[in-house]
Amino acid sequence: MLGLLLGNLFTRLKLPGILGMMLTGIILGPHALDLLRPAFLNISADLRQLALVIILTRAGLTFNIQEFKRIGRPALMMCFVPATVEIVGVVVLAPIFMGVTYWEAALMGSTIAAVSPAVVVPRMLRMRDERRGVKKGIPQMLLAGASLDDVYVLVSFAAFLALLKGEEVTASSFMAVPVSIGLGGLVGIACGLSLVWFFKKKHMRDTVKVLIIFSFAFLLNELEHDIAHIVPFSGMIAVVAIAACINAKHPDLAKRISGKFSKFWVAAEIILFVLVGSALDVKYAFTAGVGAIAVVFGAMFFRMGGVLMSVAKSEFNKKECLFCMLAYTPKATVQAAIGGVPLSYGLACGNNVLTLAAISIMITAPIGAILIDNTYKRLVEKDSN
Repeated sequence: MLGLLLGNLFTRLKLPGILGMMLTGIILGPHALDLLRPAFLNISADLRQLALVIILTRAGLTFNIQEFKRIGRPALMMCFVPATVEIVGVVVLAPIFMGVTYWEAALMGSTIAAVSPAVVVPRMLRMRDERRGVKKGIPQMLLAGASLDDVYVLVSFAAFLALLKGEEVTASSFMAVPVSIGLGGLVGIACGLSLVWFFKKKHMRDTVKVLIIFSFAFLLNELEHDIAHIVPFSGMIAVVAIAACINAKHPDLAKRISGKFSKFWVAAEIILFVLVGSALDVKYAFTAGVGAIAVVFGAMFFRMGGVLMSVAKSEFNKKECLFCMLAYTPKATVQAAIGGVPLSYGLACGNNVLTLAAISIMITAPIGAILIDNTYKRLVEKDSN
C-alpha cells in the first residue's frame, strides 16, 4: 500500500513512480524502520527473480528477431561494448578516487556495469506502444541489449571475483559468455517451439497458457543454477527466447497474453523496487564520500561513450544517438543482487564494492528513469503510418 501511495505521489510530481517504490523499501527496510519480516527479506532474491521473469517475458513477446538482424552492428555492439567501456572507466577512476587496486577496481566495475532491465524494459515497451523509433529499431535494440548486457557483466563479475579469491581464471572463463547466451537461446527456442505446437494442438484458456509459460520460465531459471558447475547457461536469455519464439510463430497468442503480463507487472514492479530499496544502506552509502560518487558519475559517462561507439555511423540521427546514450544508464536489480557478494567472501574490497553498488542504484536508477521519461518524446520521433 505504501509502495502504491508513494509511487503515485512521485508520478503526480512528474517523477518516475519507481522512486517512490524504492523510497518505500528504504523506509520499511532493515536500515531504517526495520518493519519487513526477516522471512520476507530471506526470499527477496526469489521475488526479484519473479519480477524479472515477468518483465523479460513481456519484452520477449514483443521482440522480433528480424528487426534485430536489420539493425545489425549497433545492436550487437550494445550487448557488450558499453559495459566493457564502463568497467575500463572504473579501473581508471577507482584507484584514484577510492584507493583500491586495479583488480579490485575491475571487480567494482563489473558490479555496477549491468544495465537494469527492470527500469529500461518497461519504458522501451511504452515506446513501442507509442510507435516511437520502432521503424529504426531503437526500442527493440535497447530491449535486447538490456538482457544480453546483464549476462556478459555477470560472467565478468564471476571471473574477477574468482581472481581476487585466489582461484585460477583462464581464457575459457570468458568463453562462458557466448556459450551462456547461445545455449540459453537454443534451449529457449526449443521450448518456445514446443509450446507453440502444444498450444495449437490443445485448446485451453489463455490464463492456463500464461501459467505454463511461467512454469517453463521458472524451471529454466532454476536450471541455470543447477548446471552452472557443468556448463554456462543463461536462464534470462532462455526466457526471452521462449517469448520471442511465441511471438514469431503465434503472434495472435503473443498479443493476447502480453496484456496479461502487463497486468502482472503492476504488482511485480512494486515488489521489485521496494526490495531494491530495502537492500540500500543509505547511511553507509553517504559515508563513502565524494570519491565513490565521482566514480559512479565518471563510470556513467564512460558508459555513454561506449554507447556512442556502438551507435556511431548507424542510421540513427544525433538526437536518437543521444537518447540511446541516456537510456542505457540506469542500474538497479543486478547491483542489488551481487553488491554484497564480495563482502560475504571476506574480500578486503567488499565494503567498497557494496558502497559503490548502493550509490550506483541511488544515482543512476532515478536519473536514468527521469532522463528516459522526459526526453524520449523530444529525441525520438513518432513513426509515420
